[in-house]
Amino acid sequence: MLKLQIPDNATRVLLHSCCAPCSSAIIECMLANGIRPTVFYCNPNIYPAEEYEIRKREAIRFVTSQGLDFVDADYDHTRWLCDVAGLENEPERGRRCLRCFTLRLEATAAYAARHGFRLFTTTLASSRWKSLDQINEAGKIAASHHPGTVFWEQNWRKGGLQERRNQLLKEYGFYNQLYCGCEFSMQRLRKEEKDENDNCQEKER
Repeated sequence: MLKLQIPDNATRVLLHSCCAPCSSAIIECMLANGIRPTVFYCNPNIYPAEEYEIRKREAIRFVTSQGLDFVDADYDHTRWLCDVAGLENEPERGRRCLRCFTLRLEATAAYAARHGFRLFTTTLASSRWKSLDQINEAGKIAASHHPGTVFWEQNWRKGGLQERRNQLLKEYGFYNQLYCGCEFSMQRLRKEEKDENDNCQEKER
């Protein structure tokens, strides 16, 4: 199990959770290191609302099974769309993603500041599909806007956590989404699936 070094001698950690699969191994690792995080679920990017509810239920199911506190932030996808307006056609890992990360971690840092958490971090850093540099930049921006908070930069992809994530995915039977959450990533997935089907049909001719 990955040995964690907690920054600034913090005793409490607020963990922004993007979904149950990405959170599971990280939470298990924290618990093994004597850290009991409070889990903060803030993901207004997820579309449609039904998808959001499915992912949230799975996150609650796992977090409560570990005896941890779960904070359900407001879901306001309309506001999120306004905040990323003009960036709809950005590619994955582009400016829209950085803006999205910053919005979600701003909300996390604000909650941390109000409730006495000095340290916050995010499960977003576990996904190999996301830019770790963007996530760390977003976290530092968020912390700079909320004095007294510190963003814990941690590469949650190392130390066997990716492999453990996949094991827990099967053990708990988690719903495992195929796109990050927003309609723009959904459109990209559908286009890729269509292109793949078109290529298969072309080869069969």
